[in-house]
Amino acid sequence: MNRLNYLALFFILLVGFSCSSSSNEQTFDSSALPRMTQEQTEKIIEDFIMAEDGQTIEIPSGFYELNTQLILDNKSNITIQGSGMKETVLSFKNLKSGGEGIKLVGNNLTIQDLTVEDAPGDGVKAQHANGITFRRINVTWTNGDKSKNGTYAIYPVQCKNVMIDDVIASHSRDAGIYVGQSENIIVKNSLAFGNVAGIEIENCDNAEVFGNVARDNSAGILVFNLPGLPKSDGAKTKIYDNDIIENNHENFATATGEGANGNTVTMIPPGSGVILLAAKEVEIYNNRILRNKTTGVAIASYQITGFPSDAPNWSPFTKDIFIHDNEYDRTKGFPDLSRELGQLISIYNAHGKAKTQDIIYDGIWDESISNDITTNPMKVCLTEKNMADLFFTRFDFSEGEDNIKSFADATPFQNCKVSVETNVSEIAEM
Repeated sequence: MNRLNYLALFFILLVGFSCSSSSNEQTFDSSALPRMTQEQTEKIIEDFIMAEDGQTIEIPSGFYELNTQLILDNKSNITIQGSGMKETVLSFKNLKSGGEGIKLVGNNLTIQDLTVEDAPGDGVKAQHANGITFRRINVTWTNGDKSKNGTYAIYPVQCKNVMIDDVIASHSRDAGIYVGQSENIIVKNSLAFGNVAGIEIENCDNAEVFGNVARDNSAGILVFNLPGLPKSDGAKTKIYDNDIIENNHENFATATGEGANGNTVTMIPPGSGVILLAAKEVEIYNNRILRNKTTGVAIASYQITGFPSDAPNWSPFTKDIFIHDNEYDRTKGFPDLSRELGQLISIYNAHGKAKTQDIIYDGIWDESISNDITTNPMKVCLTEKNMADLFFTRFDFSEGEDNIKSFADATPFQNCKVSVETNVSEIAEM
């Protein structure tokens, strides 16, 4: 079997489902709220249609059952103001057409203090927005974790100057909080649970993710760069001061389209704290990465997916990574031995059978830079204070499935530092 085919096989092995039970936790019960009349609901729809620049759209407390999308198209300086996450609920369960529940396009837009339930596609999507704030909003699907749920709960894409603050995202079949192909981003003080991925930064520049809780997802936090998108390689992401805890949830994703980009999420192994895939310039520090049953941090290059990895202005390699001063805890248990991922780790990890790993590295590097990975050509730098006590495994698949190798020695990746420079000071004032 050649190297590329084996890499594809390996990534398939990494997608075993965990045995964790589905979470039906809700942030609150909206059924007790008064149901708004058709006239009151149509008033909200009209306010979106007729909104003028500089306006505040007030949505009073109550439960609104909508059968159409709410869209702001090419507006500026608009605030959508609810009465609170537990007071104003917009339900899209009856929406029969359209993707997202709310779609926002424009400049300097804010949505805050409300809940969005049961959108057929994405909960709240912002696109081509310069200056977009999501604050104190809750986006969820009320039937728990189902493959028919929407793709993303909170979804800014191709945006600039993105603030996501004090939000709750749950039960999406892809990522709860997803920021894609954007630049200048803050995700802070938020909760993501019961999703396939809690928080995802994809093909983005200049992002900081801090003060969040990602728990009971299949994976806590992702930093991905995928090929073939309008914005190619992203870089410069800092992940710090987060609680990334017990992300052992079953992966209930379904493919969202043909080709690699619609299928990558289905490959996420349950029990993952942080996954880096073709990521560039990422610093991960001061996080609590606790009881994620497969691995705390996974460092991988795109070739491991088995999808084509040639694209203009894009590199499949993860590089310039600095991981330091995090707290780990493996006491959740062992990997699920009924699935291929658990079997792989049980047999081939560098620390003995059936062992959860703190950090794994796929060991794929750009051989045009060096013919020896121990020279650390991708600049993967690990400076954890208790590195000697952590379970680190670097895999080597170069000789095929009959001769998989693994190494516990992290020395080649220590005693180095990568400088990741971000500047989100202007967004912090939003």
